[in-house]
Amino acid sequence: MCANKVESGAAILVDSLKQQGVDRIFGYPGGVILGLFDAMYDDDFNCILVRHEQGATHAAEGYAKATGKTGAVIVTSGPGASNTITGIADAMMDSVPLVVFTGQVGHAVLGTEAFQELDIIGVSKPIVKANFQPKNAAELQQTIKRAFEIAQEGRKGPVLIDLPKDVLGGEATFDPDAKAQPEAKGQDFSTETLEAGLKALSQAKKPIAIAGGGITLSEATDEFNEFIHKWQLPTVSTLLGLGNVKDDDPLFLGMGGHHGTYASNMALAETDFIVNIGSRFDDRLVPTPAGYTDGKTILHIDIDTKELNKTFETKFAVNADAKAALKAILASDTQPGDTSEWRKTTAEWRGTKPDRAKGADQPDTFDPEEVIAAAGRATNGDATVVTDVGQHQMWAAHAYQFNRPRQIITSGGFGTMGYGLPAALGAKLARPDKETILFVGDGGFQMTSEELEVAATEDINIKIFLLNNNVLGMIRQWQGAFFGQHYYRSEFHQQPDFEKLMEAYGLKYRKLSKDEDLDAQMKDIFADPATTLIEVPVSDAEQAYPWVTPGHKNNEMIGM
Repeated sequence: MCANKVESGAAILVDSLKQQGVDRIFGYPGGVILGLFDAMYDDDFNCILVRHEQGATHAAEGYAKATGKTGAVIVTSGPGASNTITGIADAMMDSVPLVVFTGQVGHAVLGTEAFQELDIIGVSKPIVKANFQPKNAAELQQTIKRAFEIAQEGRKGPVLIDLPKDVLGGEATFDPDAKAQPEAKGQDFSTETLEAGLKALSQAKKPIAIAGGGITLSEATDEFNEFIHKWQLPTVSTLLGLGNVKDDDPLFLGMGGHHGTYASNMALAETDFIVNIGSRFDDRLVPTPAGYTDGKTILHIDIDTKELNKTFETKFAVNADAKAALKAILASDTQPGDTSEWRKTTAEWRGTKPDRAKGADQPDTFDPEEVIAAAGRATNGDATVVTDVGQHQMWAAHAYQFNRPRQIITSGGFGTMGYGLPAALGAKLARPDKETILFVGDGGFQMTSEELEVAATEDINIKIFLLNNNVLGMIRQWQGAFFGQHYYRSEFHQQPDFEKLMEAYGLKYRKLSKDEDLDAQMKDIFADPATTLIEVPVSDAEQAYPWVTPGHKNNEMIGM
């Protein structure tokens, strides 16, 4: 037992972070929170200084996605707070546990349009699980504890705590023996619907499973693999579900949907029974929901009741944590049906059809998927793979050999360009034992390239593969297909000298050469322990294929 002690609000916040198991926070100082930074200085607390507040939120997301822990962010009031909004919205869409601390003007001037005042409680309300504004220092410890609990409860997500200056400067008692957030417990739910769904599944002739990101979030990878192998279910993954089934598993058909593989999209179209675990049935997975359920029975398991029956009516809707539901499935006495003929069909789809058409074969450019696959071979399919958003994101989803959960760190639901670099830094800090690769386009890279300074300052070793086609690739692809090839404002006629940019930050640069063996170049790249930007020339004719264009069904792919 330790005696309670009177501390400043700022010191209580730091001690509360340690009590919640936070080993680092990503932040940027400002006037109203200088007392907190002073408290972190006194305590030698690990604050990673980013170069923009948006970078702080994405770095915290990368840290959270790579570990399952709650990421933490601290910024100042006004523009400091508003700059976190993109990252908070991104975390909400992808169910990423974050606690974001924003500075605020003192209570005495709240509502007077004081310098750098912003109603961040009102602004953030639609994109957080909860937000708080403590009235005094005495409320801080319990508020922080509750925020960390909420971030991890149910469907995970971001929580915001707004910190008036006088709360940080006030005094209160800190309880060093207060319990941290409780261990997550298994969810209790009625298994009646689940059992009925399993009985129907046992009669299906062409069943599939969908691996969603909820499997990763609930640490249910082992249970999911036991389930699909017991039932012999061909399996489609969402983007955020990649890694839950090993890339070379005979049952694995790849990522499905908008830019999914041929095999996965054919299976999504032709199946008669879907077991969807931890996926939202969003428009990326099923681009045209109208009529999709005709001839299909669906067992949908999701921790968020709002996601059930949202896109279309589901015969068997189970509101449950993925791990709890899978344990119940594995304990069930219902026996699997025979899927052998169906598996032969899905195996043929996987084995005989290419995942995409090749782009223009130019002597001075690379096939991006060949480069990504070579990086996979060089890292034995075990690197933490971070992407920005665009064509390269889809190429990475197809070409890297994902083999474990929490291996892909990417912006799924919100599609945030600029996400990649700060998220890669957070992911590497979270898992320093894993090689960390960032695949990024020349557009997204320039949105947050200032965070290179964090890599240099903190000596963070990441390998940045800049797939440079001198255009906004996905925008250009849509302009070419639907807007008469009017490539308006999607081409970069002037770009930085990326070698000089890296030199300015004291970081390494190299450019892939067509004259040297690709695997040999990869071996050299990953043998170097220093952060390196590898520029990869890519033709602007390269497309992200296959592609299910708007208004079409999963099996109506182009680019094959």
